[in-house]
Amino acid sequence: MSDWLPSLNALRAFEAVARHLNYPAAAKELRVTPAAVKQLVSKLESSLGTQLLERKGRGLVLTRRGRAGRDDMTAAMHHMTASVQKIRNLEREQRLIVSVESSLATAWLVPKLEEFRDREPHVTVLIDSSQQIVDLHRSAVDIAIRYGVEDNKDLIVNRLFDDQIFPACSPSLAQGPPRIGKLEDLKNVTLIHWDLSQLEWAQATRKWFGWESWLAQVGAHELITGEGLHFSDYGLAVQAAIAGQGMVLASWPILREAVDAQLLVCPFREKVTTDIGYDIVTTGLARNRPEVNAFIDWILEAAGRE
Repeated sequence: MSDWLPSLNALRAFEAVARHLNYPAAAKELRVTPAAVKQLVSKLESSLGTQLLERKGRGLVLTRRGRAGRDDMTAAMHHMTASVQKIRNLEREQRLIVSVESSLATAWLVPKLEEFRDREPHVTVLIDSSQQIVDLHRSAVDIAIRYGVEDNKDLIVNRLFDDQIFPACSPSLAQGPPRIGKLEDLKNVTLIHWDLSQLEWAQATRKWFGWESWLAQVGAHELITGEGLHFSDYGLAVQAAIAGQGMVLASWPILREAVDAQLLVCPFREKVTTDIGYDIVTTGLARNRPEVNAFIDWILEAAGRE
């Protein structure tokens, strides 16, 4: 039997499409065009002399032979990724890359990092504040801090803290005139919106940061919420609130220090405790490294002091 193997690019393309059953999603993961992915899969099918995928309605399904190769192919890709990471780790054994949404990084994580550096001076921490959800199995990122992590048996997840959402504004805005003290006063206040429609990580969780959904949770459906200031960056939305430009929905873990410092106040008693929160996520491979364990142990301890 021949031990000839098709090109690695073709195998990667098929493995990605087999998981997503969608050319655009696979192309986004591989950072190429859908046409390029489709062409690579077609070449693989030609070289193997068999069909691996077929159209069914508007979607894709695996053929019997495609299903036969999918799981082993995914395992093989994970093994290759792990091997590359081991090679990289020899060069950066004491270096960590942590992916975290920028507002949490600025307001909560970065101010605490000096404590970790004092504890582990030999470990260099790089904060990646990208808004994209990175694939921890296929990137150089070691740890991610995410909001509302979905169940994933391939990842190790630890809860940092649950979330609580409440309206907040500057003390001067709350004091007025007109004075703000009850929810119906919101009709006289500019609402500051955090527009998460373009942020991939927030697609399943943005309901908690929308005024309409938050007001529905506290029984104030009648208030109109569409107008006001809109920001795609939460840090800018918070700065606008601190500057007295309106009322923002605050996440307690992110803005606790701003509230403690009286930069922001909560004029209302109504708060919403969510069923989701902030989690620290890593892989089993990364968890074998002492510096990853040291960082996770430290950050869980820091979150427990909140």
